Amino acid sequence: MTNSYANVKELLLDRDPQLPVYCIYPHVYRKSTRHFLDGFPGRVMYAVKANNHPAIIEQLHASGVRHFDCASLPEIELVGKLCPDSTLYYMNPVRVSGHARAAQHDFGVRHFVVDHHSGLAPLLEEINPAQSVIFARMAVSHESALEDLSAKFGAKPENIPALLTAIHASGAEPALAFNVGTGVTDPAAYEYAIGLAREALLTLPFKVRLLDVGGGFPKNYPGYNVPALDDYFSRTRLAAQSLPLADGGELLSEPGRALSAPGLSAVTRVLLRKTNRVYLNDGMYGAFWELRFRGHLQYPCRAFRGGVPMTGETKPFRLFGPTCDSTDEMPAQVELPANIDVGDHIEFGSIGAYSLSGRTDFNGFYSDDVISLAGEFAEPPQ
Repeated sequence: MTNSYANVKELLLDRDPQLPVYCIYPHVYRKSTRHFLDGFPGRVMYAVKANNHPAIIEQLHASGVRHFDCASLPEIELVGKLCPDSTLYYMNPVRVSGHARAAQHDFGVRHFVVDHHSGLAPLLEEINPAQSVIFARMAVSHESALEDLSAKFGAKPENIPALLTAIHASGAEPALAFNVGTGVTDPAAYEYAIGLAREALLTLPFKVRLLDVGGGFPKNYPGYNVPALDDYFSRTRLAAQSLPLADGGELLSEPGRALSAPGLSAVTRVLLRKTNRVYLNDGMYGAFWELRFRGHLQYPCRAFRGGVPMTGETKPFRLFGPTCDSTDEMPAQVELPANIDVGDHIEFGSIGAYSLSGRTDFNGFYSDDVISLAGEFAEPPQ
């Protein structure tokens, strides 16, 4: 069975797939990834948690990503084997005993993070400080974020100087990190956080070289509009000019959604229709699980019958997944052709973020069918 087609029509005519198929659009990933790499004023690390499927990691690597933000040793092992020429970062303040040692010894990891004095000593027991950079993670939240990522991790800004001083005294290179949240809908959040970082850094008798501004860079979805990424880049660049960084100072970022979302779609099949209800072979326990959380409520979509895009009158439908759980329902009604029926296919675009990495096999429904769509007519649905 081939894993590459020119477009969705060719896929549907060849397979008439019964299970979900996840479609990578390489040229879309190349374009969107290049935009971020060229636009962000510093080093770009892909947050592996956003989509850890090997095919996605390889595609982002092929698109130019050479730095990867990992949250665990298994993520480090995965990326290390797939992309041996890349730089890996262990950016989780919580680690299983022995994993920092293995990360440095087996994969050459030099960058780690702590957010409390109690986490520093155990880390230093496992790594060579002279060959390491240790970030102190600062707690910063902003009202424009859909989720506060400092509710679990991060030291208060007033405690950051002491933590950086302890890292400096250990012989490791001290660095500073923060994460203003996920789905940040206002670029001002990064200006605000950089301002707090500046205040903390000015109290130090030494200078740090690296500042990691985290992730949270958002994406547009139907009914969910956010500022352009270029606004985030320009305002971050401007705010960073006042930072008292050491010579060779550099910003880092940890985009997940912004890199993984654009170039993946999910081709689903209609299993059942009841008046205004459509039941699909994928749902909230599968690639759509992220829709349970605050933020966007749907993905762009288009319907096919016999491989041909369906046109004509549309109406709103409630969408359900295939499991026996009654919560397996999409949070928003979706406009579909009024005559949609069993056997038709629906492609959902821009589904690359937090889809494949979080799906389950609940009730036995699961697919790992990932293919590539190449060709001039392979644009994903908008």
